[in-house]
Amino acid sequence: MSTWAAKRFWAATAAEPCDGGFTVRLDARPVKTPAKQPLVLPTLAMAQAIAAEWDQQQGLIRPDTMPLTRAANSALDKVAPHPGGVVDEIANYGSTDLLCYRATAPQPLIDRQAAGWDPELDWARTALGAPLAVTQGVIPVPQPEPSLARLRAHVAALGPFQLAALHDLVAISGSLILGLAVTQGRLTGDQAFALSRIDETWQNELWGTDEEAAAMEVLRRDALLNAERFLALCG
Repeated sequence: MSTWAAKRFWAATAAEPCDGGFTVRLDARPVKTPAKQPLVLPTLAMAQAIAAEWDQQQGLIRPDTMPLTRAANSALDKVAPHPGGVVDEIANYGSTDLLCYRATAPQPLIDRQAAGWDPELDWARTALGAPLAVTQGVIPVPQPEPSLARLRAHVAALGPFQLAALHDLVAISGSLILGLAVTQGRLTGDQAFALSRIDETWQNELWGTDEEAAAMEVLRRDALLNAERFLALCG
């Protein structure tokens, strides 16, 4: 049984102003989201970057090579209609943030986690007004409710496109603090990813790198950097 796949049908791709922002046109046809909404984007830079993704399609259209388009679709079709639910989903990571759960041994790993993660928790305490408790092991530790409320407020202050980017930054890293640090320019995506993989890096140094795991690591890093790029294009 054959599987139908969309093919390129247009000759020219353009980013143009439209009502409410900017859009992408394939010849004279404006791009729409999977939910058939107009693809209205907040900045010309984002529209140009998404237009470039469409222009690079040759033959069969490959959505997996269009991360910015997929992020914009998510912002319009999933985040914008239900922002409160998305804010809650992202903010919930604060109650189990990766940075708060430390190794019990060996001491060099404990020291490496502290060197990488303590400065980010200090920043959350001073810049975000959200001190978080740290524990050793994986047993959940309660976090101060005022801190969780402040972290949620920082998330809720973002628009749909920024929330779409933050969602991926947080889900991939496992840390709301690292995700917010990228949105506020404290960390680059590369820095946040490296901090989120301290445990995995330690294991690789001890036992060597598994080829399949390494390939997945590359995909995760690429996805996080795409989210960072999308965030920057929000303006």
